[in-house]
Amino acid sequence: MSASPDAASPTSSTGDVGTAVLVEAMEAAPAGLWYLTGDAEPVWANARARAFGTRSEELPAIGGHRVSELVATALRTGRPAGVHGTLGDDGPLASAVVRPLRTAGGVGVLLVVELEDAGGQEPWPTGEAEVVDKVQTSLLPPSLPLLPDVWLSGSYHRASSVRAAGGDWYDAVPLGEGRLALVVGDAVGHGVPAAGAMSRLRGAMRSSALLDPSPVAVIEALDAFAGQMEDVEGASVFYAVLDASTGRLTYAAAGHPAPLVVGTDGAARFLPVEPRPPLGSVPDVVTHASEQQLEQGATLILFSDGAVVGAGRSPENGLARLAEVAADVLSGDGAEIEPSTELAAAVAEGVRTPGGWSDDVAVLVAHRRESTLEPVVLDLPAVPSSLPAVRRRLSGWLAGLGMGEQDRVGVMVAVGEACANSVEHAYRGQEPGRMYLRAWVDVDGVLTVSVRDEGTWRPPDRDPGDRGRGLLIMRQMVDRVVLEEEHGTTVTLSMRLRRSPEVDVERAVAEARATVTVDRTSGPCAVVRVSGAVDQVSAELMRIRLLEASHGGTTRVELDLTGVTTFTSAGVRVVLAITRIARDEDWRLVVHAPQGGVTRHILQISGLGGLVDLP
Repeated sequence: MSASPDAASPTSSTGDVGTAVLVEAMEAAPAGLWYLTGDAEPVWANARARAFGTRSEELPAIGGHRVSELVATALRTGRPAGVHGTLGDDGPLASAVVRPLRTAGGVGVLLVVELEDAGGQEPWPTGEAEVVDKVQTSLLPPSLPLLPDVWLSGSYHRASSVRAAGGDWYDAVPLGEGRLALVVGDAVGHGVPAAGAMSRLRGAMRSSALLDPSPVAVIEALDAFAGQMEDVEGASVFYAVLDASTGRLTYAAAGHPAPLVVGTDGAARFLPVEPRPPLGSVPDVVTHASEQQLEQGATLILFSDGAVVGAGRSPENGLARLAEVAADVLSGDGAEIEPSTELAAAVAEGVRTPGGWSDDVAVLVAHRRESTLEPVVLDLPAVPSSLPAVRRRLSGWLAGLGMGEQDRVGVMVAVGEACANSVEHAYRGQEPGRMYLRAWVDVDGVLTVSVRDEGTWRPPDRDPGDRGRGLLIMRQMVDRVVLEEEHGTTVTLSMRLRRSPEVDVERAVAEARATVTVDRTSGPCAVVRVSGAVDQVSAELMRIRLLEASHGGTTRVELDLTGVTTFTSAGVRVVLAITRIARDEDWRLVVHAPQGGVTRHILQISGLGGLVDLP
């Protein structure tokens, strides 16, 4: 729907010229303009209106009211109708007015929709918001580490305007020995290009932190990187290293606001920061690091500029508002603070203006726990009635660590299988003995659970049917399983704790682009045959089949990749994982891949040639 080309074309007639000028002005008006007939059908719409949609029912709600309802009311009563409020769920403030009009064509209405501060709150063109949202979100960290001494919470909210969205980011990187890198930044520009620059900057930060995690070294490395990358030049960043066990915080910033600390008394203060220009903007700038002590129970809040700008606020007022919101969110007993994305999201929502966010907002919260959960130590008889007690005790302890439901259930299933093996098999044919369980988390967030008995280990049958799949199940649920046979049997389960989104594994496996089958008849051991493209989804299916065929890694298996057309890094990771399991169980994985083929070449350049047998 658009203005008629003829109506907007100048003619020799003075009246036609006037009409053309009027139509041209209406076409370029900052407000959305529609003319609808008596049956609510659109006859004409200007450029801004077409960005919304040519029909009134295509518009989102304003202040909770559908604009199409206003049109119907005005047509029915013959009186003007209007509404003012937020556009959609999280858009800018907007107003809509519907006025009845009588023209030569009959009765109709003129609909006018206007955004407050239209220059800064451009409505999202169809599809562009979704693209920027997906790109930006996919480049943010997929999970945050869970440490016993620090609870982390991260949240990102895109700007309400397409002209302002994209480029803000946060990250948290475990550095070992209880140290954690915390970072938040803002790349120059907006939209997909800014998201790409953000991704490159985040990757450079992680690479630099692995070489030398000190704040001065990382900021200087990012400064040099930004000087060579035009789209990264001018980006701002705050980078800190927190010792989770002692609370020592060392940090530096480049063109970025100082973080906020909310103490156990509820008082909020901004940390002192040595001023420094943004990355890559001034050559040979000296970077100075600062140091603070984060007390137990205190909360550190890192944020991007979007948290303190908007709604005409001065920077001072924006910072004061942020401090007030953070203190309110964290008010009460620090022990009641729970590790979840809701904490950072609550801070971001608290600084949101009625018209939305005028710029992206990234928030990273690190809460230093006042106490650390003690390890779980259980000494129980190896009888079925002990299993519910193990589940109750361990489940509550894992929840206290802040584990997500999916990971927690996975650990519970794996531990349940280890305990069930002790109950059912360790003391078969004799009086039940003891079962010992110990669970603990180290300073880097690695969970370890050991289940020990004083009985005898029985290896699984070649084809266990529905039984004997305990090790298989354990290895699908945790990162590593180690079986030791000395003075009984000890099963040790370990996994790195993290908070990650829930994944529909069954749906992912159903979408696999490769065919994966298990052949148990061709030789002395089972052969997993793969054909087609091994992408991330297909690699997960390949991993499951390898674990099934090897009875959880306890027996030999071979992998046949001769029918593979595409072999990605996801497939390499799976082969490496099975290789580690095979090493722990004293056997070696055989992988069949054609001589001179791409798959064999990928395996060799990945370093797998010396870890697996490639006949």
